[in-house]
Amino acid sequence: MAAGKKTATSKKKTVLSDKTRQPQMPIVTVDVCHKCTQVCARGVQYMEKMSQPGAIGYGVPCILRRK
Repeated sequence: MAAGKKTATSKKKTVLSDKTRQPQMPIVTVDVCHKCTQVCARGVQYMEKMSQPGAIGYGVPCILRRK
């Protein structure tokens, strides 16, 4: 009976340290891009896309506001 059981130590979960954590980029809309003092290429493209009539946008990841 003991041969079929798995022990709790057979698979250990590894905890990632804060040093290996990847930065998260928040999704911002066009109004935040207009207020931003620094201009990035991705933001400029998004603002141009959203200036078209009838454009639907879901936001763009902001490089400048990394967490």
